[in-house]
Amino acid sequence: MDTVLVTGVAGFIGLHVAERYLAAGRPVVGIDNLNDYYDVSLKEARLARLAADPNFRFVRMDIADHAAVDVLFSEHRFRLVVHLAAQAGVRYSLKNPRAYAHSNVDGFLNILEGCRHHGCEHLVYASSSSVYGKLTKMPFSVHDNVDHPVSLYAATKKANELFAHSYSHLYGLPTTGLRFFTVYGPWYRPDMALFIFTKAILAGEPITVFNNGAMQRDFTYIDDVAEGVLRVGEAVPSGNAAWTGMAPDPASSSAPYRIYNIGNNRPVALLRLIEVLETCLGRKAVRQLLPMQAGDVPATYADIDALTEAVGFRPSTPIEVGVERFVRWYRDYYGV
Repeated sequence: MDTVLVTGVAGFIGLHVAERYLAAGRPVVGIDNLNDYYDVSLKEARLARLAADPNFRFVRMDIADHAAVDVLFSEHRFRLVVHLAAQAGVRYSLKNPRAYAHSNVDGFLNILEGCRHHGCEHLVYASSSSVYGKLTKMPFSVHDNVDHPVSLYAATKKANELFAHSYSHLYGLPTTGLRFFTVYGPWYRPDMALFIFTKAILAGEPITVFNNGAMQRDFTYIDDVAEGVLRVGEAVPSGNAAWTGMAPDPASSSAPYRIYNIGNNRPVALLRLIEVLETCLGRKAVRQLLPMQAGDVPATYADIDALTEAVGFRPSTPIEVGVERFVRWYRDYYGV
């Protein structure tokens, strides 16, 4: 079967997507630069899981290295590329903006060029729910304009969508962008709230809850996200014959270009998540309520009708199930 390229393969979502392809018998080449934005040993442990499969090959590489990316594409001529590599984190973008331009703009351009020049038939790439920015109309729909990001991270993800459309239009490269909504689960990132809360509660330390607890997130379990990615990978877009410049739909185009949300379609109050976590841990949290952080938004809520119509799938894992699975993994991995 055709080899799939998964970028950011040592990342949280990259691990699970690569595992799903390998389980289906599909060879995977995974690339990652293993940067130290968070614990490198966690990334190495994820890679160790993948390395047990003989159909997996890892290449340590920075996607912003144009020459290295070109060589990789020349060697393999991937028909499907799942691009998940990026400098992650909203708040870190306020402190280190150049890291985001390096990975999320220069790096994405290199992936586009590799796809363009080496016969790629479909590029699936990670966008983010953060692109909705100051939009307050709920639920967030891919048919809404998203022109007011509130963080540089969000702006780079919006830029990815614009770059992708340009390549779809100019070169006929089929591209699909996926706006992920607060993905969580086993092998989670240590900089994310659920992970931070779990570590603090087990250590008897207070947790910081922003916006005085009045936050809602469309928490989406990782297995649902991986399933959505694999299904979308098989749904190669073509031009939308009904698309018109008189009333342009941001989610599609006359070019082979699509955007989908992948979210659980049911926002959950952050305080409810904490309650579920307390139940799973058997401990109460000491809550420190603070105002909203810069670059954050009070609520996210995904309209997933376009995804369901295209690939017949709706994420459905409730947080009571997903959080319990995360806690089980956390206790096992860290020996708590």
